Amino acid sequence: MVQAIFHHKTESVYNDVIGQQYHFPKRYLSRIEKTIDDWIIYYGAIPGKKSRYYSGIARVRSVRPDPAKPGHHYAYLSDYLDFDRLVEYAENGGYERKLFQADGTINGGTAQNAVRLLELSEFYAIVMAGLSAPEEWPAREDASEYDEARLELDDTAQEPFWGQEEERRIVSQLLNRPFRKAKFRQNIRTIYDRTCAFTGLRLINGRGRPEVEAAHIIPVEKDGSDSVRNGIALSGTVHWMFDRGLLSLTDDFSILASRHLNYDVSHLLHKDMKARVPSAERLRPHPHCLAWHRENVFKQ
Repeated sequence: MVQAIFHHKTESVYNDVIGQQYHFPKRYLSRIEKTIDDWIIYYGAIPGKKSRYYSGIARVRSVRPDPAKPGHHYAYLSDYLDFDRLVEYAENGGYERKLFQADGTINGGTAQNAVRLLELSEFYAIVMAGLSAPEEWPAREDASEYDEARLELDDTAQEPFWGQEEERRIVSQLLNRPFRKAKFRQNIRTIYDRTCAFTGLRLINGRGRPEVEAAHIIPVEKDGSDSVRNGIALSGTVHWMFDRGLLSLTDDFSILASRHLNYDVSHLLHKDMKARVPSAERLRPHPHCLAWHRENVFKQ
């Protein structure tokens, strides 16, 4: 098994869904087959920014031919997680050795590859850069959760030799549910500035703890991902109603209230019945997730 970079374009001609499937031509098949059951890092341009960035990780679960397009395949993914921040590809001298020439300029041939295999030390360094930020705001719960979303690995990012023990340790932490839950909470609270999308409430207690919670739109137990596009910031009461199908969202972020609500909650919500979501599309709830919630959770 080996880790790799997957180049993703926002307006790609390929049928990609971040964290779920990666559509690619046959010339990359042998490389991607090597990554099955291992991790990949998303890389590419970000709308409104000039450079290229590493933005998140996922695991490759299987590879299958595209039945509708000869010469193309799908890599099916799971366990997606957004990075705390966009990691610029050239910071600190760059992370991928083969991406740079001896004089520090970009290796054009390598840069054009949509799939680039990584050395484990390179993978480690990128993940540490993207997932090591401590949570700025503590959790509401009194019990600590996995050191508040901080990825704790040893200080060997530049070590030339790696073994199965080190690789297992990295994988176990990336799959650790309390860590992933805390990281998801950290990302959602940051994106929504600790403010409930449905009500506009931004309550902070005396210890600096936000009242707002990070809600999964598709629950994890229903194969929902930890992507910020499967999340939204909601106050505790609104989160409870959302999870029980008493509130939902349309694709244009209009708030839906179930007729099963036994009291009027409109006074709690934004007067225009519109949720406040990030301006950047890549951070907004995904239409697929919202449709799933309406079809499987919402009580009309």
